[in-house]
Amino acid sequence: MNGYIALEEAIAFPALASRRPPMPYPDNIQPDFIAHVMARLPDVTDFRLPDMDANGVAMQVLSLTVPGIEADPDPRRAVADARFVNDSLAAIVHTHPTRFAAFAALPLQNPDAAVEELHRAVGHLGFKGVLVNDHIQGEYLDAPAFDQVWSTLAELDVPLYLHPGMPPADRWHVLDGHPELDGALWSWQATTGGHAMRVVMSGVFDRHPTARMILGHGGEFLPFQLSRFDSRYATLTVPKPLLRNPSEYFGTNVLATTSGLLAPAAIEALVHVIGAEAVLFAIDYPYEQTDRAIAALDRTALPEGDKQKIAFGNARRLLRL
Repeated sequence: MNGYIALEEAIAFPALASRRPPMPYPDNIQPDFIAHVMARLPDVTDFRLPDMDANGVAMQVLSLTVPGIEADPDPRRAVADARFVNDSLAAIVHTHPTRFAAFAALPLQNPDAAVEELHRAVGHLGFKGVLVNDHIQGEYLDAPAFDQVWSTLAELDVPLYLHPGMPPADRWHVLDGHPELDGALWSWQATTGGHAMRVVMSGVFDRHPTARMILGHGGEFLPFQLSRFDSRYATLTVPKPLLRNPSEYFGTNVLATTSGLLAPAAIEALVHVIGAEAVLFAIDYPYEQTDRAIAALDRTALPEGDKQKIAFGNARRLLRL
């Protein structure tokens, strides 16, 4: 397999809507774009596979689109719905085993049940990791209750992809009067990056040194602030419990994908900061265009070997594809 392997590729299951209360969707997006996305989210054969074939994408790693299981306030329903989603994903992978893999949805409202479902998804269904849509009813993955999830991820040797989610955990005044900032244009990257920093700073990767977290969108703003993190960490008066400088967890425990990075210079900078072995290709299908995502990587001035690592080599190694 030498074609592109794309890691942040969304799918929806219409039957999920009938299993839970109506979930919010951003109201600041053009109707034509919403129609475009909604036609493609639940699809496999009419749009998705032809798009992959036309652009040289060998495989998509599928994951449930927002709002995910995390948005449901009912823990019991979340457990049942996560199982439904993962069984639905498994059916697609079973039908197209050379074209699709999957990241599991977890009912993190109940961490014990999440661990059980993680074992089932990886051990029985053959999933390659999990994807979490940001916060879980206002809780973040640095909370002690989720330590067993990180332990299981490390034990199973699969990554956690931390993805933006909705609705937001709280309302930022900085968004007041500027609805254009709310969502994928800016706020999702900022909140998800903040969540990721909570995980790093809480010592998750000191307690579980083989655990890995993947961040989309070039690392949600974070890789380009690593020197700043270290310099300000050194001056703190509050306890500093980390075994390493904050920057040292990036490129090892924290990896990044190219989803949403449509500028070759941005991909080049990301590689210079965290290393080619820590960057993986992603499209963010169907929210972004496959041809533009591929062109951004192809047009970089990176060595051909680094381009191949990003396009498919790192995914094959990390996910054992």
